[in-house]
Amino acid sequence: MTDRQLPTPAADDAQQVSRLRARIQTGLLLLVPVVIVGGWWCPYLGFVVPVVMVMGMVGGFFRGRWVCGWACPRGSFLERIMGHLSFHLGIPHFLRNYTFRWVLFGVLMGFMVWRLSLNPGNVEHWGRVFWLMCTITSGIGIVLAVVFWPRTWCAFCPVGTFAGTVGGHKQPLQIEEGCRECRACENACPLALPIVKYKDAGELSEKDCLRCGECIAACQFDILHF
Repeated sequence: MTDRQLPTPAADDAQQVSRLRARIQTGLLLLVPVVIVGGWWCPYLGFVVPVVMVMGMVGGFFRGRWVCGWACPRGSFLERIMGHLSFHLGIPHFLRNYTFRWVLFGVLMGFMVWRLSLNPGNVEHWGRVFWLMCTITSGIGIVLAVVFWPRTWCAFCPVGTFAGTVGGHKQPLQIEEGCRECRACENACPLALPIVKYKDAGELSEKDCLRCGECIAACQFDILHF
């Protein structure tokens, strides 16, 4: 005998959504090497960075970190590529601390604005500043991905911090009765969120949920949904 249930229509749908997300991310992750490498010769590629930032921040007002989970090129790269190279030791707790995250938000945004102000009328200069920010933070993200967890950077990403703060409470993951605490959902979560911890509450009260649906696809008992 086994506790594993037979696949349900909802479970099949979750698997299809997971496969769709994988295809979208595979396409998006190509932007990372294109911008970092190509930006050395063509600084205008750096303008991909503010586009993604605005998408993430505006999207945060509607569904929290959904853009992080579905439409972020760097997040896609870290998850799909670095996931194969990571030691998977887990994300250090202090990196999730909101005080640390907002201080980092202020430092990085302040540095970016200062750099832009050095030559405010030069569009190429702006592109190079965005490219530099992308290159430095992506380098940090790659190192952290290898040492700790694929999407460690995403645990304290300034754009993700903003999106989670303004909309992370909206449409949370619902947890129905029947959880066996197998933690398959947590193992599938790109940010390794403690989903099982909230089973008695009936919903995931974590602002950093990416709304990616990977936990739903991984659950054998069809008890998770948005």
